[in-house]
Amino acid sequence: MCGIVGYLGDRIAREALIDGLRRLEYRGYDSAGAAFHDGDRFSVARETGRVENLAGALRESDPQSTLGIAHTRWATHGAVTVANTHPHLSHDGKIALVHNGVIENFADLKRFLMRKGVEFSSETDSEVLCNLIAHHYAKLEGEENRLLEALRKALARCRGAYGIAVLCADQPGLMLGARRGSPLLVGLGEGETFLASDASAFVGRVRDAVYLNDGEIAVLQEDGFRILTMEGEDAQAVTQTIDQTVEDVELGDFESYMEKEIYEQPTALENSILGRFGEDGTTAKLGGLEGHEDTLRQLDRIVFVACGTARHACMVGEYLIERLARVPVEVEHASEFRYRNSPKAGHTMVIAASQSGETLDTLEAVREARIKGLLTIGITNGVGSSLARETDGGVYQRVGPEIGVASTKAFTSQVALCGMLGLALGRMRGLSPMQGREIAEALQALPAQVSSILQHGEALRELAQKYSEAEHLLFLGRQELYPVALEGALKLKEISYAHAEGYPAAELKHGPIALINPECPCIFVVEDGELAGKTIANMQEVKARKGPVLAIAPEAVAIPDEAADDIFRIPSSHDITRPILATIPLQLFAYHFARIRGLDVDKPRNLAKSVTVE
Repeated sequence: MCGIVGYLGDRIAREALIDGLRRLEYRGYDSAGAAFHDGDRFSVARETGRVENLAGALRESDPQSTLGIAHTRWATHGAVTVANTHPHLSHDGKIALVHNGVIENFADLKRFLMRKGVEFSSETDSEVLCNLIAHHYAKLEGEENRLLEALRKALARCRGAYGIAVLCADQPGLMLGARRGSPLLVGLGEGETFLASDASAFVGRVRDAVYLNDGEIAVLQEDGFRILTMEGEDAQAVTQTIDQTVEDVELGDFESYMEKEIYEQPTALENSILGRFGEDGTTAKLGGLEGHEDTLRQLDRIVFVACGTARHACMVGEYLIERLARVPVEVEHASEFRYRNSPKAGHTMVIAASQSGETLDTLEAVREARIKGLLTIGITNGVGSSLARETDGGVYQRVGPEIGVASTKAFTSQVALCGMLGLALGRMRGLSPMQGREIAEALQALPAQVSSILQHGEALRELAQKYSEAEHLLFLGRQELYPVALEGALKLKEISYAHAEGYPAAELKHGPIALINPECPCIFVVEDGELAGKTIANMQEVKARKGPVLAIAPEAVAIPDEAADDIFRIPSSHDITRPILATIPLQLFAYHFARIRGLDVDKPRNLAKSVTVE
């Protein structure tokens, strides 16, 4: 959730570290700090609030060191204070550390260290780890690879998750990193090396990176780097090219990353589906599933595991895959699946979705599935991510970096890929070539249809203006549009802090209708076909109780004047693609709703982009 940047090179570290932290702001944070190797000591600056506060402090102190580590913190242990802000120094000033994750047994370790006379200045588990490394470092005086051995001994005593960068005052040309459950990678540049929790931190500065696996240590020195196991043995360092560009992570002409990413969706969807259809145009061809065809034909059950927005995409996928492939599908909260003793039923496949590929609960759910011998498939945007490495196969989303905390283009891409998976499975299990071609053509028409909706952004801004004073809103839809209603509600509450809830439209009479009044707008996502009439009847029930109604409806659906106050039209389309088309107006509505309220849509309070802790 937090952000780590470390720099070792032949240039002043300050600029690279601050630039890296700015690139990591999207992950969510509440304070920031940096430590620089300064002779035989460290110079440290820490500030609560935005990275710009830290940048101002460093401009005044002007550190000239070429070795440093920096961090953006999202509070877990301890309040948002300067004392709790990273980097932390050990009590003897020998060790500087930044840490993502949670050390679960930090209280026991802290008591042990306090008995040794260690004094603490913060409430964090991270300072405990820093002092534990210093404790072992002091005991290893005179030994070769002293800092590395101290780190290994300290980590051996820790339970929980971590991604860390460590410096030692005695060793000006050395930086160590280690990971377990929290992402960390080494960026390889000309005359400089980076350590970071996300490749965005060094985009434009390096082209190649090495992703650490769980249980590995990175040793960065002026003459190169090594990757080791926790036992101290050499590990294979697989170099990957970073495909992001500076343009990918810059705002350009947009006012926010969320707005930029909403408007990038035609291109993102085109990239997601490009080259993924069979030569005859009747099926989807997903390279990450190759080699598993026999298992896929025999499937008795599919279980999706995901969190938040990704779970909503999987819920749409449940409807699509069951309809196309006639395979029973379940969607689990990853955080629940990992602790359940879910029965193993026949041939089961587990599909995990995570934009970053580093969501801890989703990764743990995958690990649990693999223990049970189940086929695991990942859907992720994170090339080289833990999810990509730990599943048996999978599909990359290829939508480019998603910086905004509130996911937009990653959601629609995940839904499109679920549709393609449903098409591929359906063709294996009885879907006719004619039906397959119809679905493939519908998916290929998506980018142009999304573009046509985005051209009406001003109309959605006006609708958001009309309803912007509402503090309670309901979002309702049926079948595959029910998860779209959930996602619309989530987007609104994430960035505007208004209370919003999503429900199946037919559930209106089973409780939520008690909330209807003139101050509680209802946003209906309307189906095509016979179900449209049932949803319109629900709208009329709301109107009868003086509730405002906004309908998102296909062009071909006739809606009586008395059933809605406002109607926003989307293109009529195939059932398989309608969930994506219906999502676009809800994203824009939420975006303008929050902007009209004067809120920062890219950095909503209390939220982080990638949740890498429990």
